[in-house]
Amino acid sequence: MKHIAILGSSGSIGTQALEVIRDNPNLFKVAVLTAGRNAELLIQQSREFKPLQVVIGDESKYETVKTALQDLDIEVLAGDEALVEVVKLPIIEVVLTAVVGFCGLRPTIAAIEAGKHIALANKETLVVAGELVTALARQHQVSILPVDSEHSAIFQCLQGEEANRVEKIYLTASGGPFRGWSIEDLARVTKAQALKHPNWVMGAKITIDSASLMNKGLEVIEAKWLFDLTPSQIDVVVHPQSIIHSIAQFEDGSMKAQMGLPDMKLPIQYALGYPNRILNTFPRFDFLKHTEMTFEQPDRRTFRNLQFAFDAMEKGGNTPCVLNAANEIVVQAFLNDQLGFLEMSDVIEKCMNEVSYIRDANLEDFIETDKETRKFASKLVTNY
Repeated sequence: MKHIAILGSSGSIGTQALEVIRDNPNLFKVAVLTAGRNAELLIQQSREFKPLQVVIGDESKYETVKTALQDLDIEVLAGDEALVEVVKLPIIEVVLTAVVGFCGLRPTIAAIEAGKHIALANKETLVVAGELVTALARQHQVSILPVDSEHSAIFQCLQGEEANRVEKIYLTASGGPFRGWSIEDLARVTKAQALKHPNWVMGAKITIDSASLMNKGLEVIEAKWLFDLTPSQIDVVVHPQSIIHSIAQFEDGSMKAQMGLPDMKLPIQYALGYPNRILNTFPRFDFLKHTEMTFEQPDRRTFRNLQFAFDAMEKGGNTPCVLNAANEIVVQAFLNDQLGFLEMSDVIEKCMNEVSYIRDANLEDFIETDKETRKFASKLVTNY
Protein backbone atom coordinates (compact mmCIF):
# COMPACT_ATOMS: atom_id res chain seq x y z
CA MET A 1 0.00 0.00 0.00
CA LYS A 2 1.55 3.30 -1.14
CA HIS A 3 0.43 6.50 0.54
CA ILE A 4 0.09 9.29 -2.02
CA ALA A 5 -0.08 13.08 -1.75
CA ILE A 6 -1.76 14.77 -4.71
CA LEU A 7 -0.90 18.42 -5.17
CA GLY A 8 -3.54 19.79 -7.52
CA SER A 9 -6.28 17.21 -7.03
CA SER A 10 -8.95 19.35 -8.72
CA GLY A 11 -7.11 19.64 -12.04
CA SER A 12 -7.05 17.30 -15.03
CA ILE A 13 -4.08 15.20 -13.84
CA GLY A 14 -5.25 15.19 -10.22
CA THR A 15 -8.76 13.97 -11.02
CA GLN A 16 -7.42 11.25 -13.32
CA ALA A 17 -4.94 10.16 -10.65
CA LEU A 18 -7.85 9.73 -8.26
CA GLU A 19 -9.57 7.55 -10.87
CA VAL A 20 -6.47 5.32 -10.89
CA ILE A 21 -6.44 5.20 -7.08
CA ARG A 22 -10.17 4.49 -6.96
CA ASP A 23 -9.64 1.50 -9.26
CA ASN A 24 -6.75 0.18 -7.13
CA PRO A 25 -7.78 0.52 -3.47
CA ASN A 26 -5.51 -2.37 -2.47
CA LEU A 27 -2.44 -0.58 -3.86
CA PHE A 28 -2.88 3.12 -3.07
CA LYS A 29 -4.14 5.26 -0.21
CA VAL A 30 -4.60 9.04 -0.42
CA ALA A 31 -2.76 10.80 2.41
CA VAL A 32 -3.00 14.43 1.23
CA LEU A 33 -5.17 16.35 -1.23
CA THR A 34 -4.66 19.96 -2.26
CA ALA A 35 -6.55 22.30 -4.57
CA GLY A 36 -6.14 25.93 -5.52
CA ARG A 37 -9.63 27.44 -5.58
CA ASN A 38 -12.09 24.63 -6.26
CA ALA A 39 -13.33 24.12 -2.70
CA GLU A 40 -16.45 22.23 -3.77
CA LEU A 41 -14.52 19.53 -5.62
CA LEU A 42 -11.88 19.30 -2.88
CA ILE A 43 -14.64 18.69 -0.33
CA GLN A 44 -16.20 16.01 -2.52
CA GLN A 45 -12.85 14.27 -3.04
CA SER A 46 -12.00 14.47 0.65
CA ARG A 47 -15.25 12.88 1.71
CA GLU A 48 -14.63 9.98 -0.69
CA PHE A 49 -10.90 9.36 -0.12
CA LYS A 50 -10.61 10.55 3.50
CA PRO A 51 -7.02 11.86 3.45
CA LEU A 52 -5.22 12.83 6.64
CA GLN A 53 -4.74 16.43 5.48
CA VAL A 54 -6.18 18.73 2.83
CA VAL A 55 -5.05 22.15 1.67
CA ILE A 56 -7.11 24.81 -0.08
CA GLY A 57 -4.80 27.35 -1.68
CA ASP A 58 -7.36 30.15 -1.61
CA GLU A 59 -7.36 31.15 2.05
CA SER A 60 -10.76 32.85 1.72
CA LYS A 61 -12.29 29.37 1.25
CA TYR A 62 -10.67 27.82 4.32
CA GLU A 63 -13.76 28.08 6.54
CA THR A 64 -15.97 26.60 3.82
CA VAL A 65 -13.76 23.52 3.52
CA LYS A 66 -13.18 23.18 7.26
CA THR A 67 -16.90 23.37 8.06
CA ALA A 68 -17.80 20.85 5.34
CA LEU A 69 -15.26 18.32 6.67
CA GLN A 70 -15.67 18.90 10.40
CA ASP A 71 -17.36 15.52 10.93
CA LEU A 72 -14.29 13.73 9.53
CA ASP A 73 -10.86 13.24 11.05
CA ILE A 74 -9.16 15.43 8.42
CA GLU A 75 -6.85 18.35 9.15
CA VAL A 76 -7.73 21.31 6.94
CA LEU A 77 -5.04 23.86 6.03
CA ALA A 78 -4.84 26.82 3.65
CA GLY A 79 -2.32 28.91 1.72
CA ASP A 80 0.97 28.46 -0.11
CA GLU A 81 3.03 27.68 2.98
CA ALA A 82 0.67 24.84 3.91
CA LEU A 83 1.36 23.32 0.48
CA VAL A 84 5.05 23.22 1.35
CA GLU A 85 4.45 21.69 4.79
CA VAL A 86 1.97 18.89 3.98
CA VAL A 87 4.40 17.06 1.70
CA LYS A 88 6.57 16.35 4.73
CA LEU A 89 3.95 14.09 6.38
CA PRO A 90 5.94 10.96 7.38
CA ILE A 91 3.47 8.42 5.98
CA ILE A 92 3.69 9.81 2.42
CA GLU A 93 5.80 7.79 -0.02
CA VAL A 94 4.97 9.47 -3.33
CA VAL A 95 4.07 13.09 -4.02
CA LEU A 96 2.23 13.69 -7.28
CA THR A 97 2.91 17.32 -8.20
CA ALA A 98 0.04 18.17 -10.53
CA VAL A 99 -0.26 21.88 -9.79
CA VAL A 100 0.24 24.17 -12.78
CA GLY A 101 3.12 26.60 -13.08
CA PHE A 102 5.95 28.01 -11.00
CA CYS A 103 4.00 27.46 -7.77
CA GLY A 104 4.94 23.76 -7.96
CA LEU A 105 8.63 24.42 -7.40
CA ARG A 106 8.81 25.01 -3.63
CA PRO A 107 6.56 22.09 -2.57
CA THR A 108 8.44 19.76 -4.91
CA ILE A 109 11.76 20.80 -3.39
CA ALA A 110 10.30 20.37 0.11
CA ALA A 111 9.07 16.87 -0.78
CA ILE A 112 12.47 15.86 -2.14
CA GLU A 113 14.22 17.16 0.97
CA ALA A 114 11.76 15.11 3.04
CA GLY A 115 12.77 11.97 1.12
CA LYS A 116 9.58 11.53 -0.91
CA HIS A 117 9.58 10.10 -4.42
CA ILE A 118 8.14 12.56 -6.95
CA ALA A 119 5.60 11.73 -9.64
CA LEU A 120 6.14 14.85 -11.71
CA ALA A 121 3.36 16.38 -13.78
CA ASN A 122 4.51 19.95 -13.03
CA LYS A 123 7.05 20.37 -15.83
CA GLU A 124 7.75 23.96 -14.77
CA THR A 125 9.72 22.66 -11.77
CA LEU A 126 12.46 21.28 -14.01
CA VAL A 127 12.14 24.03 -16.61
CA VAL A 128 12.87 26.69 -13.99
CA ALA A 129 15.35 24.89 -11.72
CA GLY A 130 16.27 21.59 -13.33
CA GLU A 131 19.88 21.51 -12.19
CA LEU A 132 18.98 22.36 -8.61
CA VAL A 133 16.08 19.90 -8.39
CA THR A 134 17.87 16.93 -9.96
CA ALA A 135 20.90 17.48 -7.73
CA LEU A 136 18.65 17.46 -4.66
CA ALA A 137 16.98 14.25 -5.86
CA ARG A 138 20.38 12.57 -6.15
CA GLN A 139 21.44 13.89 -2.75
CA HIS A 140 18.30 12.58 -1.03
CA GLN A 141 18.18 9.38 -3.13
CA VAL A 142 14.64 9.89 -4.38
CA SER A 143 13.24 9.15 -7.83
CA ILE A 144 11.64 11.69 -10.13
CA LEU A 145 9.04 9.70 -12.06
CA PRO A 146 7.71 11.58 -15.10
CA VAL A 147 3.97 11.79 -15.64
CA ASP A 148 3.91 13.69 -18.94
CA SER A 149 3.14 11.10 -21.61
CA GLU A 150 6.27 11.96 -23.62
CA HIS A 151 8.69 11.77 -20.70
CA SER A 152 7.00 8.67 -19.36
CA ALA A 153 7.53 7.12 -22.78
CA ILE A 154 11.26 7.88 -22.74
CA PHE A 155 11.53 6.70 -19.14
CA GLN A 156 9.89 3.39 -20.09
CA CYS A 157 12.13 3.00 -23.15
CA LEU A 158 15.22 3.40 -20.97
CA GLN A 159 14.30 0.67 -18.49
CA GLY A 160 16.95 -2.06 -18.70
CA GLU A 161 19.23 0.15 -20.82
CA GLU A 162 21.30 1.61 -18.00
CA ALA A 163 24.56 0.41 -19.53
CA ASN A 164 23.76 1.73 -23.02
CA ARG A 165 24.33 5.30 -24.12
CA VAL A 166 21.40 7.27 -25.49
CA GLU A 167 22.35 8.98 -28.75
CA LYS A 168 19.17 11.00 -29.13
CA ILE A 169 15.55 11.22 -28.03
CA TYR A 170 12.57 12.30 -30.10
CA LEU A 171 9.67 13.91 -28.28
CA THR A 172 6.52 13.55 -30.34
CA ALA A 173 3.99 16.37 -30.71
CA SER A 174 0.49 16.23 -32.10
CA GLY A 175 1.04 19.65 -33.67
CA GLY A 176 -2.00 20.98 -31.83
CA PRO A 177 -5.16 22.35 -33.41
CA PHE A 178 -3.27 24.74 -35.71
CA ARG A 179 -0.80 22.37 -37.36
CA GLY A 180 0.00 23.66 -40.84
CA TRP A 181 -1.55 27.08 -40.28
CA SER A 182 0.19 30.19 -41.60
CA ILE A 183 1.10 33.26 -39.56
CA GLU A 184 -1.80 35.06 -41.23
CA ASP A 185 -4.18 32.31 -40.09
CA LEU A 186 -2.82 32.37 -36.54
CA ALA A 187 -3.38 36.12 -36.29
CA ARG A 188 -7.13 35.40 -36.37
CA VAL A 189 -7.16 32.53 -33.85
CA THR A 190 -9.87 32.71 -31.19
CA LYS A 191 -9.74 31.46 -27.64
CA ALA A 192 -12.43 28.86 -28.38
CA GLN A 193 -10.36 27.46 -31.27
CA ALA A 194 -7.19 27.30 -29.16
CA LEU A 195 -8.97 25.42 -26.39
CA LYS A 196 -9.96 22.53 -28.71
CA HIS A 197 -7.05 20.10 -28.72
CA PRO A 198 -7.43 17.34 -31.33
CA ASN A 199 -6.25 14.41 -29.18
CA TRP A 200 -5.97 15.23 -25.47
CA VAL A 201 -8.35 16.53 -22.80
CA MET A 202 -6.37 18.87 -20.55
CA GLY A 203 -6.65 22.02 -18.46
CA ALA A 204 -6.93 25.44 -20.11
CA LYS A 205 -3.32 26.54 -19.56
CA ILE A 206 -1.66 23.42 -20.95
CA THR A 207 -4.15 23.33 -23.85
CA ILE A 208 -3.13 26.85 -24.91
CA ASP A 209 0.53 25.88 -24.46
CA SER A 210 -0.06 22.90 -26.74
CA ALA A 211 -1.69 25.10 -29.37
CA SER A 212 1.32 27.46 -29.37
CA LEU A 213 3.86 24.57 -29.10
CA MET A 214 5.16 26.12 -25.87
CA ASN A 215 4.17 22.93 -24.08
CA LYS A 216 6.53 20.97 -26.31
CA GLY A 217 9.23 23.55 -25.69
CA LEU A 218 8.86 23.19 -21.93
CA GLU A 219 9.00 19.41 -22.36
CA VAL A 220 12.29 19.75 -24.27
CA ILE A 221 13.88 21.60 -21.34
CA GLU A 222 12.38 19.15 -18.85
CA ALA A 223 13.80 16.21 -20.82
CA LYS A 224 17.31 17.66 -20.64
CA TRP A 225 17.25 17.41 -16.85
CA LEU A 226 15.23 14.22 -16.48
CA PHE A 227 17.52 12.20 -18.72
CA ASP A 228 20.83 14.10 -18.35
CA LEU A 229 21.04 15.07 -22.03
CA THR A 230 22.65 17.84 -24.02
CA PRO A 231 20.45 20.08 -26.22
CA SER A 232 21.82 18.38 -29.35
CA GLN A 233 20.47 15.05 -28.10
CA ILE A 234 16.84 16.25 -28.05
CA ASP A 235 14.59 16.66 -31.06
CA VAL A 236 10.88 17.13 -31.68
CA VAL A 237 8.86 15.40 -34.38
CA VAL A 238 5.20 16.10 -35.15
CA HIS A 239 3.10 12.93 -35.04
CA PRO A 240 -0.56 13.97 -35.41
CA GLN A 241 -2.05 10.63 -34.39
CA SER A 242 -0.43 10.71 -30.90
CA ILE A 243 0.08 6.94 -30.87
CA ILE A 244 3.87 6.92 -30.53
CA HIS A 245 4.44 8.95 -27.37
CA SER A 246 8.21 9.37 -27.80
CA ILE A 247 11.30 7.54 -29.02
CA ALA A 248 14.77 6.77 -27.62
CA GLN A 249 17.62 6.18 -30.06
CA PHE A 250 20.76 4.40 -28.88
CA GLU A 251 24.36 4.68 -30.08
CA ASP A 252 24.03 1.59 -32.29
CA GLY A 253 21.22 3.33 -34.20
CA SER A 254 18.41 1.17 -32.84
CA MET A 255 15.28 2.91 -31.58
CA LYS A 256 12.68 2.09 -28.95
CA ALA A 257 9.26 3.71 -28.90
CA GLN A 258 6.46 3.59 -26.36
CA MET A 259 3.03 3.40 -27.97
CA GLY A 260 -0.60 3.46 -26.93
CA LEU A 261 -3.86 5.32 -27.21
CA PRO A 262 -3.74 8.90 -25.90
CA ASP A 263 -4.87 8.48 -22.29
CA MET A 264 -3.14 10.29 -19.42
CA LYS A 265 -4.27 7.68 -16.90
CA LEU A 266 -1.67 5.27 -18.30
CA PRO A 267 1.45 7.36 -17.50
CA ILE A 268 -0.13 8.41 -14.20
CA GLN A 269 -0.68 4.78 -13.24
CA TYR A 270 2.83 3.83 -14.35
CA ALA A 271 4.40 6.57 -12.20
CA LEU A 272 2.33 5.73 -9.12
CA GLY A 273 2.87 1.98 -9.46
CA TYR A 274 6.53 2.03 -10.53
CA PRO A 275 8.42 -0.28 -10.82
CA ASN A 276 5.38 -2.51 -11.33
CA ARG A 277 2.85 -2.35 -14.16
CA ILE A 278 -0.74 -2.59 -12.97
CA LEU A 279 -3.54 -4.52 -14.66
CA ASN A 280 -6.28 -2.22 -15.93
CA THR A 281 -9.27 -2.16 -18.25
CA PHE A 282 -8.20 0.85 -20.32
CA PRO A 283 -9.03 0.58 -24.06
CA ARG A 284 -6.37 -1.30 -26.02
CA PHE A 285 -4.71 -0.10 -29.23
CA ASP A 286 -5.84 -1.89 -32.39
CA PHE A 287 -3.43 -1.70 -35.33
CA LEU A 288 -6.22 -2.45 -37.78
CA LYS A 289 -8.16 0.63 -36.65
CA HIS A 290 -5.09 2.88 -36.80
CA THR A 291 -3.48 2.04 -40.11
CA GLU A 292 -1.67 5.34 -40.66
CA MET A 293 1.07 6.99 -38.61
CA THR A 294 2.72 10.06 -40.06
CA PHE A 295 5.63 12.29 -39.03
CA GLU A 296 6.75 15.79 -39.97
CA GLN A 297 9.09 18.52 -38.83
CA PRO A 298 7.66 21.21 -36.52
CA ASP A 299 7.48 24.72 -37.95
CA ARG A 300 9.64 26.70 -35.51
CA ARG A 301 9.46 29.88 -37.59
CA THR A 302 5.68 30.09 -37.37
CA PHE A 303 5.38 28.60 -33.88
CA ARG A 304 8.19 30.63 -32.36
CA ASN A 305 7.63 29.45 -28.78
CA LEU A 306 9.25 26.12 -29.57
CA GLN A 307 12.37 27.87 -30.85
CA PHE A 308 12.38 30.16 -27.79
CA ALA A 309 12.51 27.07 -25.57
CA PHE A 310 15.48 25.61 -27.45
CA ASP A 311 17.20 29.02 -27.19
CA ALA A 312 16.52 29.20 -23.45
CA MET A 313 17.86 25.67 -22.94
CA GLU A 314 21.06 26.54 -24.82
CA LYS A 315 21.61 29.77 -22.87
CA GLY A 316 20.78 28.24 -19.49
CA GLY A 317 21.03 30.14 -16.23
CA ASN A 318 17.77 31.87 -15.35
CA THR A 319 16.62 32.17 -18.99
CA PRO A 320 14.24 29.17 -18.83
CA CYS A 321 12.75 30.75 -15.71
CA VAL A 322 12.13 33.97 -17.69
CA LEU A 323 10.57 31.95 -20.51
CA ASN A 324 8.23 30.16 -18.13
CA ALA A 325 7.16 33.21 -16.13
CA ALA A 326 6.48 35.26 -19.26
CA ASN A 327 4.49 32.40 -20.74
CA GLU A 328 2.32 32.03 -17.65
CA ILE A 329 1.44 35.74 -17.84
CA VAL A 330 0.67 35.78 -21.56
CA VAL A 331 -1.43 32.61 -21.50
CA GLN A 332 -3.62 34.07 -18.78
CA ALA A 333 -3.82 37.33 -20.74
CA PHE A 334 -4.88 35.40 -23.85
CA LEU A 335 -7.53 33.55 -21.85
CA ASN A 336 -8.72 36.94 -20.53
CA ASP A 337 -8.94 38.32 -24.10
CA GLN A 338 -6.12 40.82 -23.45
CA LEU A 339 -3.71 39.43 -26.05
CA GLY A 340 -3.94 37.86 -29.47
CA PHE A 341 -2.50 34.41 -30.16
CA LEU A 342 0.66 35.67 -31.90
CA GLU A 343 1.12 38.52 -29.45
CA MET A 344 1.88 35.98 -26.72
CA SER A 345 5.17 35.16 -28.47
CA ASP A 346 5.99 38.85 -28.92
CA VAL A 347 5.81 39.44 -25.15
CA ILE A 348 7.82 36.31 -24.34
CA GLU A 349 10.57 37.36 -26.77
CA LYS A 350 10.84 40.85 -25.22
CA CYS A 351 11.09 39.36 -21.74
CA MET A 352 13.84 36.95 -22.79
CA ASN A 353 15.77 39.84 -24.32
CA GLU A 354 15.36 42.36 -21.51
CA VAL A 355 15.05 40.60 -18.12
CA SER A 356 18.42 40.43 -16.32
CA TYR A 357 20.46 37.31 -17.10
CA ILE A 358 21.97 35.31 -14.23
CA ARG A 359 24.29 32.53 -15.32
CA ASP A 360 24.71 30.64 -12.02
CA ALA A 361 21.27 31.08 -10.45
CA ASN A 362 20.19 29.72 -7.07
CA LEU A 363 16.68 29.26 -5.68
CA GLU A 364 16.40 32.88 -4.51
CA ASP A 365 17.54 34.04 -7.95
CA PHE A 366 14.80 31.97 -9.58
CA ILE A 367 12.17 33.40 -7.21
CA GLU A 368 13.31 36.97 -7.94
CA THR A 369 13.56 36.30 -11.68
CA ASP A 370 10.02 34.94 -11.68
CA LYS A 371 8.73 38.06 -9.91
CA GLU A 372 10.68 40.45 -12.16
CA THR A 373 9.53 38.72 -15.33
CA ARG A 374 5.88 38.62 -14.31
CA LYS A 375 5.95 42.33 -13.52
CA PHE A 376 7.62 43.18 -16.83
CA ALA A 377 5.37 40.89 -18.88
CA SER A 378 2.24 42.27 -17.22
CA LYS A 379 3.35 45.79 -18.10
CA LEU A 380 3.90 44.75 -21.71
CA VAL A 381 0.44 43.16 -21.85
CA THR A 382 -1.21 46.45 -20.88
CA ASN A 383 0.34 48.08 -23.96
CA TYR A 384 -1.57 45.81 -26.37
